[in-house]
Amino acid sequence: MDAFYQGIITAAQAMSIWEVVAVILGVAYLVLAMRQNIFCWYAAFGSTAIFSWLFWDVSLVMESGLNVYYLIMAIYGWWVWRGNTQASSKTVEIKTWSLSRHALIIVGVVLISLVTGYGLEKNTSAALPYLDSFTTWGAVITTYMVAQKVLENWLYWLVIDTVAIYLYIDRELYLTALLMAVYVVLAVLGWFMWLKEYRQQNETYSVQTAV
Repeated sequence: MDAFYQGIITAAQAMSIWEVVAVILGVAYLVLAMRQNIFCWYAAFGSTAIFSWLFWDVSLVMESGLNVYYLIMAIYGWWVWRGNTQASSKTVEIKTWSLSRHALIIVGVVLISLVTGYGLEKNTSAALPYLDSFTTWGAVITTYMVAQKVLENWLYWLVIDTVAIYLYIDRELYLTALLMAVYVVLAVLGWFMWLKEYRQQNETYSVQTAV
């Protein structure tokens, strides 16, 4: 544990001002997303733009590429949450996906993670390639779920961020692991907040239908 705490202190001391800003914006994104506040996408855009540059600067090409995807999804999420779709001009409501759809997604993520992990293991010196692939592909689909306001996105983040904690501790990225631990707590809170809102939506819809 002493090594863990010392690693956090060392990592904190090594952080640049840009990394600090990116972390703060990342936390702000989740807190605002929990509250369904459209400004979460502004925070996401700023955080991912900084992380894209930071990861590229230290030659973490895959991580940089993932954050470019996050950058695009921040724009997409903002657009969808504004209700600027052809299907609706109203604010997007929370929805759920069927168990069969989730099953297909989970199987798909696991399969593509196995394929990608195998490729990384055979052709690169990547550490923990299968777990790295799983968290990456899981984050890709889950970010889309947030943009679509799918309730279960918080359960996906709970699993992804928990796995990421182990991944970052193994790489001695203790500060990032601590950030993932914060994300796990926020994911739990986000689930209950969105679940409450989803139930209220259904009650309102039931009343309107009855009338």
